[in-house]
Amino acid sequence: MIHDVARVETHMSFDAAEHLTSPEAQAGLLADAVESGNTSYLAVALGTIARARGMTSVAKEAVVTREALSKALSMDGGPWLSTFIGIVRALGLKLTISAV
Repeated sequence: MIHDVARVETHMSFDAAEHLTSPEAQAGLLADAVESGNTSYLAVALGTIARARGMTSVAKEAVVTREALSKALSMDGGPWLSTFIGIVRALGLKLTISAV
């Protein structure tokens, strides 16, 4: 049976940002990403939370352009993420995330 690819893709699209509506859910995702130590996961988690809160308003609060924020929070992440995680671990520290 041949499927209409466009129709299947439409029904299968999922954006986690649409479901991360509470600060607690966002903190949970971010805490899991930090705990993993995977900088790509951390960048994507931050990007997902930024989309959930509104990328434009987050960029404004962070005093960066929307484009720069999107690039920094892409799957490739920025070198600052790996440096940050590396320093935290090197200092024997554990980063904890919670909603305020």
